[in-house]
Amino acid sequence: MKRPETRLLSLKTLAVISIIAINAAFGAAVLSQTKEERAPFPPPKMEPSIVTPGRTDSASPSDAIVLFDGKDLSKWRSAREGGGEAKWQVREGYMQVQPGTGDIATREEFGDCQLHIEWATPAEVKGEGQGRGNSGVFLMERYEVQVLDSYNNKTYYHGQAGAVYKQYAPIVNASRGPGEWQSYDIIFKAPRFDEQGKVIERARMTVLHNGVLIQNNVEIYGNTWHDEPALYIAHGPKASIKLQDHGDLLRYRNIWIRPL
Repeated sequence: MKRPETRLLSLKTLAVISIIAINAAFGAAVLSQTKEERAPFPPPKMEPSIVTPGRTDSASPSDAIVLFDGKDLSKWRSAREGGGEAKWQVREGYMQVQPGTGDIATREEFGDCQLHIEWATPAEVKGEGQGRGNSGVFLMERYEVQVLDSYNNKTYYHGQAGAVYKQYAPIVNASRGPGEWQSYDIIFKAPRFDEQGKVIERARMTVLHNGVLIQNNVEIYGNTWHDEPALYIAHGPKASIKLQDHGDLLRYRNIWIRPL
């Protein structure tokens, strides 16, 4: 009869042999896979370019294009047919909607981008629902993130501040009070169309309102009209950023963009 120590050693030896056999079989199986079946290796690493961040979270980084610095509207135009000069007012570091003059849009066009914009609704509360501090930020002049005084102000769920208008309500209502400055940070991916004008990849959007995530990579269903169902109409890879004149005295400041 074998001594216990010898029997224990034999069991350990068998366990090691079994593990080696299993690993060998697994390795053979991996080697037998075709090139297409194997998981791809990560692409070669490339050194990222250096971007100097702003001194604060809202300040523009070194690679951003400043669209409004509080001084003038030189980078903006009227969004009405025929264009022309933007006619909103500039005062004390911000621009303010001049009701009746129409929407304004950037002279430069953009596609995929990171957009930072700060806004404030009137401190004096007038109206309710959609009639209280209404405006909008339109990516590519088509896809709207709603601007509204949504502080203790009920309206339809996909029409409040931070909504992708008539498509997605914000995850939460992160609104500050009337007259207070607020911010949107928008990550936007433009839609893609084939040669026949059919959408092959829908637009996507992520939005932070006052630093709070309120839209998480949502898929846009098309133009965000107020009186028609969403629908894609083929357009180019770039278009302007548009701000809406809805008749309320909205203010905007510190607008910058990073093309992606």
